[in-house]
Amino acid sequence: MKDTPMYIPTFEDMLEAHARIQPYIRRTPVRTSDYLNELTGAELFFKCENFQEPGAFKVRGASNAVFGLDEEQAAKGVATHSSGNHASCLSYAAMKRGIPCNVVMPRTAPQAKKDTVRRYGGKITECEPSTSSREETFARVQAETGGDFVHPYNDHRVIAGQGTCAREFIEQTDGLDAVVAPIGGGGMISGTCLTLSTLAPDTQVIAAEPEQADDAYRSFKAGYIIADDAPKTIADGLLVPLKDLTWHFVSNHVSEIYTASDPEIIDAMKLIWKHLRVVMEPSSAVPLATILKNPDAFKGKRVGLIITGGNVDLDRLPWTL
Repeated sequence: MKDTPMYIPTFEDMLEAHARIQPYIRRTPVRTSDYLNELTGAELFFKCENFQEPGAFKVRGASNAVFGLDEEQAAKGVATHSSGNHASCLSYAAMKRGIPCNVVMPRTAPQAKKDTVRRYGGKITECEPSTSSREETFARVQAETGGDFVHPYNDHRVIAGQGTCAREFIEQTDGLDAVVAPIGGGGMISGTCLTLSTLAPDTQVIAAEPEQADDAYRSFKAGYIIADDAPKTIADGLLVPLKDLTWHFVSNHVSEIYTASDPEIIDAMKLIWKHLRVVMEPSSAVPLATILKNPDAFKGKRVGLIITGGNVDLDRLPWTL
């Protein structure tokens, strides 16, 4: 299996992506909460990417990749591996273009995410919940289908698409002191870095990660990529390691990475459900959890948080397990 060749996307790539994907995405709203502002001592702005049609920000990068294919490539469809949201969003984009989509998903992925993939016409092949099993299974699937490999995050087309979220965010808030987003493989963080380094260079980009899957944090401190094969955390969307392209953005542009425990993530998730009144998944609660854990780093600042997805299994809420 070959990843997309190393090409570092530019601000112009992000602008082109935003124009390309406009018919297939929503300009998601930004929500605030007086209670959460008082609780944290910061002025918080929540960008609700859970309101995208497939329920996650990844529709941006997926749509950019799918609609950027020429007709010959598109005829063979697309293929990927994903724990859920990228699979859903790529299936959605492929459905909109009318091309096949094959995805490899861990057998332990939430049923809600599998259902979403199938609803959009994606074909699922299951694998064991480890990076090695995921990549080995995908190599077989891609060889059989010939689909264009759209990596969940280590793909310049995907990163350029994800960067469109930060462009909207800055426009909707008249500027922010910091933007905090979850980090797994680093697609959203990389897109945020790509956009803000040009559009708002004084805005800090801060990553938020589960303690039980903290390879990005350890990589950031060590200065090189440290990859875990099969971490376990309630934040199931953040189980994958950084790759060379996302590491470029993380190592050069991210100001800090903070971590939070699973109980802290669940508590933050409850707060957002209660006070913002929006449905979001555990991975999306990690930014608020890290702000609550490190209040001095954010006190008195205008802070943007990206609610990355809302595809939660309502029959298996984390506080009921």
